[in-house]
Amino acid sequence: MSQPPGQQPPQGGFGAPYDPPPGAYPPPAAPPQPAGPYNQPGQYGSQPGPYNQQPQGHGYGYPPQQQQTWQQQQQQQQQGYGYPTQPPQSGGPRGGGRFRGRTGMIVGGLLAVVLLAGAGIWLATGDDGKPTANGGHTSAPPTPAPTLDQGDGKGDSDDDGTVTPREEAAEVNAALKPGESKLLWLRKSGVDLPEGGEDVYGPWFAGDTVVTAMYHTVTGYSIADGTLKWSLRLPTNACGAPTQPTADGKIVLGIEHSTAEDASCDNLQMVDLTTGKAGWRKEYVRDGAWDGLSDLAMAINGDTVTVGRTSRTDAFRVSDGKVLFGKLPGNCQPFGFASGPVAIAAASCQTAADDHKEHQVQRIDPATGKVQWTYKVKKGWQVAQIYSADPIVISLTQPEKWGILVLNADGTYRTQLSGGPGEYAVECDKDRRVQGANLDSCAGVAAGANTFYMATKAVDIKTGDGNQVAAFDLSTGKHKWTVSSPKDQALTPLRTDGGRLLMYLGAAKNKGGGIASLPATGGKWDMLVRHPAAASVLERSFYAPVVSYAGGRSILTHTRISGTDDEEIELRSMAAFGN
Repeated sequence: MSQPPGQQPPQGGFGAPYDPPPGAYPPPAAPPQPAGPYNQPGQYGSQPGPYNQQPQGHGYGYPPQQQQTWQQQQQQQQQGYGYPTQPPQSGGPRGGGRFRGRTGMIVGGLLAVVLLAGAGIWLATGDDGKPTANGGHTSAPPTPAPTLDQGDGKGDSDDDGTVTPREEAAEVNAALKPGESKLLWLRKSGVDLPEGGEDVYGPWFAGDTVVTAMYHTVTGYSIADGTLKWSLRLPTNACGAPTQPTADGKIVLGIEHSTAEDASCDNLQMVDLTTGKAGWRKEYVRDGAWDGLSDLAMAINGDTVTVGRTSRTDAFRVSDGKVLFGKLPGNCQPFGFASGPVAIAAASCQTAADDHKEHQVQRIDPATGKVQWTYKVKKGWQVAQIYSADPIVISLTQPEKWGILVLNADGTYRTQLSGGPGEYAVECDKDRRVQGANLDSCAGVAAGANTFYMATKAVDIKTGDGNQVAAFDLSTGKHKWTVSSPKDQALTPLRTDGGRLLMYLGAAKNKGGGIASLPATGGKWDMLVRHPAAASVLERSFYAPVVSYAGGRSILTHTRISGTDDEEIELRSMAAFGN
């Protein structure tokens, strides 16, 4: 059984009064920027509602994931038992420091104290701040993994009578109802994992290939039919990864120093997602206890990969591994970026009290580390997540409070969100994975040019997972409209496309999920892909799934896989639906 991620974010609505300081604070050479409008009626925090609620964590003890045959699943649906437990949802994202999940399990009570203390302690590095290249580490490239599937890629052949993914997909498709999309292909994990399970990173898309990384293997599949295209065995276990690859299909993974059980996550491995070939491997220095305990916040901006921790960020060129920058001048250091064309970072500053709790939002040139503008967050508030880098939407927290800040493209204050139904449900990396703490990986939010969308928790858990999706005007911060899901199925914003909001409709008992589309003005939402009811138990077995939609098909993957004995080997690890 996997250990769940650690401390959870505050629950419920947002709207704690965040009074921003005057405007943004540009570099010395730049002219001063104007102050933003603060404390105006209708702004964030000025309306009554379920704000400032106590943070709540969901406890340990998630049930192990299991994979049953399609016939067993249907029988259990008829009997009314055996449904996979839905992962709990959390409200506003977590703030504070970011510490490695695996180390956290080892240090136990010490880490609990660290998490309660908030964002990290500044430690002197004792060097020039530059990361090392290789650091004396033998840099032999990883070797390819043994082939996982020599056939058509629609499921490994089982000689023990177990239903294969290909057979299961055929059975589901034989029971299709009018209007339902096919289960195009299905993959199983096929990996015997260590006790406690492993995180799944990705998926990433490169041309006609979809790629995930788990444990010590990176695997590429055909988007069209699920055929195994390539499999690469890493020299050590994966321990972090950016949310997005480069435009030309490269990814840089965080991997552990060695195969030892207590190995540090201090190596990087570049992988070509199109060919499955391993590129450069580098080691970087993690200096001091706080750096060693910190989770990795990784991002890719252009040809730069950044590795953020509590006290600093190191940057490397993706194409060749060249060190671009490390510790920056001054007492404020970025601890994480959001992937994408524009490099938006969160930074923390050493203070006289050495509490490291003064935060900033910055735009940084990813090739040089030069700060292009800085917005200083009000003292006592911390940057928890970057919901969107374009437009810039930031999640802020302080103990028992949560706020959502919107900035203009030049770093000046734009607005802050207010109103809406409350009881929002957002899940980020720290809620869903044990290792890794990317700032841009939250499920349940999406941003368009002028509108921000956010899901709520279930309206009435007694009747099912039915929830709401609320829309906010990014110019005024005010709530625009709310749509409701069916009473037993939840809607989760994914992204915007062509001015419309794409959402994932979760599965329910005897009901398949799917991909829904909604205009920016709200109103009626339409189904683009309707998953078959016959696959509803399969669909609900995906733990905190990452749902992707591209080319008219939806793809579901796990964020973490675990089980007992051989359960994780048979667990369905990826499913594709479409017409």
